[in-house]
Amino acid sequence: MRDRYLAGHLSLLAFALTGAAWAAAICGCASAGSSRAPADEPLEVIDAHVHTNFDNKFYNVGKVMHSKEELVAEMKRNHVVGAVSMNHAGDAYADLSDLNIINCAGLAATVDVAGLEDGLASRRYRCIKIYLGYVHQYAFDRNYEPAYELAEKYHVPVVFHTGDTDSRQAMLKYADPLTVDEVAVSHPKVTFVLAHAGNPWIESAAEVAYKNPNVFLDGSAFVIGDLKQTPPEQIETYLVKPVRWIFDYVGDPTKLMFGTDWPLTDIGPYLEAFRRAIPREHWKAVFHDNAARVYGLDKPTRGQGAPR
Repeated sequence: MRDRYLAGHLSLLAFALTGAAWAAAICGCASAGSSRAPADEPLEVIDAHVHTNFDNKFYNVGKVMHSKEELVAEMKRNHVVGAVSMNHAGDAYADLSDLNIINCAGLAATVDVAGLEDGLASRRYRCIKIYLGYVHQYAFDRNYEPAYELAEKYHVPVVFHTGDTDSRQAMLKYADPLTVDEVAVSHPKVTFVLAHAGNPWIESAAEVAYKNPNVFLDGSAFVIGDLKQTPPEQIETYLVKPVRWIFDYVGDPTKLMFGTDWPLTDIGPYLEAFRRAIPREHWKAVFHDNAARVYGLDKPTRGQGAPR
């Protein structure tokens, strides 16, 4: 197994060295009048994990106001050009295409097949969210099969909550990311995302993504709360180092997406810490391109074009 892993790393190294050589050549040929280096351009970001069931109240955990106005302000401050909203079953739909935000349809234990298909066909929903752990069913439970069939039919990804939960009623055995391997193998044409990268079971999540070409990771909610008041050593231990390990282990810069789980935390400080975990040459992939590709954010959202 590790020979493939090492080969991947060697390929990435060769790619990086080749890219560096080209960059040096291009810089050598550039005119002296160039005003700004590409590295100085603002990094365009897609937040692959937010919650937009706005209640317009101060959210004490993240120390932010849970309102559209606050999200707009944070997106503007941090050059966030799009996001993926993770809805729960029963959340009201809100068209946020003006912000380039797409919605995931949250599922209950039993899938409302007709309602889900209507939402996907109309492109009100561009992905599906399954809350493993909170719902006491494994990812491979037969109840979810209709959702996987619709995901394949409408070419949308399925996102699983994996790892820790914030409910004493949740059962962690259902949220183990290793259990998603069976679903990924059984549905090779469906794209799956492990939200929170299985934290704290990051090794299992990384292996599932490493093994299966149709599995991706988002790195949201590794640390929550007011990060400006969180000791730097905790951010380093519980966010920067684990994300860096995941990125290195998987060995494929197309596999990991940036996400915050806003409003559980402010976007800015989380983004700053996350960047420290990722080599600069892969920032564009991790912070923008991977989510744009996985979630189709390079395609029109509802209200901006006809369904594909």
